[in-house]
Amino acid sequence: MVDCYPKETRSRVMSKIRSKQTRPEILLRKSLWRRGWRGYRINVKNLPGKPDIVFRSQKVVIFVDGCFWHKCPICFVEPKSNRDYWLPKIGKNIARDQVAGEQLQKMGWKVIRIWEHEIKEDVEKCAEKIIKQISSKM
Repeated sequence: MVDCYPKETRSRVMSKIRSKQTRPEILLRKSLWRRGWRGYRINVKNLPGKPDIVFRSQKVVIFVDGCFWHKCPICFVEPKSNRDYWLPKIGKNIARDQVAGEQLQKMGWKVIRIWEHEIKEDVEKCAEKIIKQISSKM
């Protein structure tokens, strides 16, 4: 896939990408809220991996993983330029995700990971999936 932007523009665009309060996270939270699921916390710093959404009383954490940043097995496209930078960075993200998930499970937390593309395709289906898993934990 050929990049449609010059290098300078692509660099500026990439530097503005957020790590929290992303559009997929907000869409998912709004869907959960509409269904009556409140009382969650966001970006909890004292838990491994700083989960995007945390239901403390149910001990459930949710990570919304970006398809590029966390190497989605369905839609990840390897970068064409600066591969020596991006591939190790993405590899570290994946390793960090795995460690955080294992730590949370050892602490008794249920870990749910949702891909960015899943939310874009059907946020309501994602919310249902989460609610089912939370309800089964109760």
